[in-house]
Amino acid sequence: MDSTGHSAQPTPAWDRPRTAVVTGAGSGLGAAIAHRLAAEGARVGVTDVDIESATTVAADIAEAGGGAIAVEMDVGDQGSIKAGMSDVREAFGPITILVNNAGITPSAKFLEIDGETFDRVMAVNLRGPFQCCQAVVPDMIGAGWGRIVNISSSSAQTGNARMAHYAASKGGLISLTRSLALDLGRKGITVNTIPPGFVETPSLHAAAEAGELGEGIHQHIPTTPMRRVGQPEDIAAAVAFLVRDEADYITGQVLGVNGGRTIV
Repeated sequence: MDSTGHSAQPTPAWDRPRTAVVTGAGSGLGAAIAHRLAAEGARVGVTDVDIESATTVAADIAEAGGGAIAVEMDVGDQGSIKAGMSDVREAFGPITILVNNAGITPSAKFLEIDGETFDRVMAVNLRGPFQCCQAVVPDMIGAGWGRIVNISSSSAQTGNARMAHYAASKGGLISLTRSLALDLGRKGITVNTIPPGFVETPSLHAAAEAGELGEGIHQHIPTTPMRRVGQPEDIAAAVAFLVRDEADYITGQVLGVNGGRTIV
């Protein structure tokens, strides 16, 4: 177990070595997912627009005995996506697991959302995952096996005040998931989405600090059936299940991990 409390001792979840890419893996959900996949035996491309944070996560994984490489990647830029995937492929071979986690969560009143901001949210949160999928699906087709997990948001299911652009982008990600599941199922590739809700991440704390959660995070715990704040490891566990060989008959699904706050 490393200094962050993550264990990366391989307990293989697949019948052969797998290479995974996790976007936005320098912190929060992405870091937890990268650690968990490494712990299950995957070789992980830890990608993030912040290369320093990605390097720290990859180093922690390596220190704990896992395989990881840090890659600078801006999912809002197609050239950056192609270059980043190429770096992972060169280090570990064909990419057969993709977790589209990177995203931005701006908040603004509806009439104050300008076109530039809207386009940036869509570029990162929706077009980015679309282009990441295009970059790695040929590897998956070649292997006859693949796993794609898109991290959407409970905001896509319920809506969210002051986040119309964000909720719309995540709603599009759910629709993209279902469509790709239909397109790729016969190729041995599953595509699922997890919409987290009320999970302790930097963005949740930023929302609390901005006064968008009323009296703070603690105010919302009693309204959560599980009576606690979700942890990044809760999301990572769900991702780990969906990418295992045993999940071969699960595709096109929306698996809410939200402590029961959203049931759709």
